[in-house]
Amino acid sequence: MREETKKKLTLAAILGAMGPGLLAALSGNDAGGIATYSSAGASYGYQMLWMLPVMTILLIVTQETAARCGCVTGKGLASLIRERFGVRKSVLAMAALLIANTAVTISEFAGIASGLALFGIPASISVPLVALLIWLLTMSGSFQRIEKILLLVSCVFIAYVVAAFMAGPNWGEVAYATVVPSVSSDPSYVSLVVATIGTTIAPWMIFLAQSNVVDKHATEEDLTLQRIDAVSGSVTADIIAWFIIITTGTVLFPAGIKIADAADAALALEPIAGEFSTVLFASGLVAASFLAACVLPGVTSSAICEAFGWERGADRTWEEAPVYRGLITGIVAVSAVLVLLPGVDLFQIMMISQVINGVLLPVVLVFLVFIAQDKHIMGRYRNGRAWNALTWVAIGIITVLTVVMFVLQALGY
Repeated sequence: MREETKKKLTLAAILGAMGPGLLAALSGNDAGGIATYSSAGASYGYQMLWMLPVMTILLIVTQETAARCGCVTGKGLASLIRERFGVRKSVLAMAALLIANTAVTISEFAGIASGLALFGIPASISVPLVALLIWLLTMSGSFQRIEKILLLVSCVFIAYVVAAFMAGPNWGEVAYATVVPSVSSDPSYVSLVVATIGTTIAPWMIFLAQSNVVDKHATEEDLTLQRIDAVSGSVTADIIAWFIIITTGTVLFPAGIKIADAADAALALEPIAGEFSTVLFASGLVAASFLAACVLPGVTSSAICEAFGWERGADRTWEEAPVYRGLITGIVAVSAVLVLLPGVDLFQIMMISQVINGVLLPVVLVFLVFIAQDKHIMGRYRNGRAWNALTWVAIGIITVLTVVMFVLQALGY
């Protein structure tokens, strides 16, 4: 066994380490992600399933690198960016992260509102109550308790697996489409491919993955276990995405039903696949939006406080960490209020967040890879040549896709 593996790889040890990678990856399957996967299946059937193995590799590369940096340095990514690149670059990165994450949090509250509306609960009731619940949870004072509750909430994602089997797909066609790429020159197809891959990795997910490892006080001795967590989380998240595309590809695509968001997909399933499938899909949407809405304010506040040396952490009181708790409160409050205001263009807010994330992601990845390959910071745990090359390839792919996304948006696709 390699020298870094000092702890025995028992089942109990693996289960005990599970959490940071799983939570970070599953949080990425938010309202926007579900809408994108649903649209991929509804518009093109199984044709986009081949992207999921590619997405999984990209996600594993970023999550493993972030987890390794956290284990070795005991610091979050924001702190390492400040130390390695200076305060000025940290200010720009944190400002972009705050704007983008607040916009995404608003979209999560919109997802909660639309999902609960399918159960007959109006937004005027659901949004304030859920906002209060999220605020109370993030202020609970125990990272372990928050993590356990959020992982429990993520179990609702099994609804998408059940929905896929209820849809009765042709599993032979599904398997073929998963391993054999389907390429089209249709600009709408290309745009959806870019969106599907782009929704897998967001800048905040990288900060979250590393911050969670640090909050669990994982060290170099835990590195192998955290790698298992990162890989299993990435695979699990993309399996869920796979089942979402299968469900809408089986039910909505043959019927020629187009959708605009995840709530549309849930409603469209009912007349074809039955009321229970709609309940499953809507439950998954609410749970996914709730999970991401719980995570985003905390990871945003944590990154900003870490970047500038302010106290942070769920176990800190208002007196000890006023900026940390104040930022979380502000993000939750602003997001909930904006969703309830009449006439607010939520689509435009989501588009702004997508643009900011698209620009910020390659920058954050470059920060991450320079840190991960720095011998003075990472020592013998720095990136090897093969992993370094793989990381730069991932950055290249994501950067090219981001440019393509902006071009297609400019052309109206």
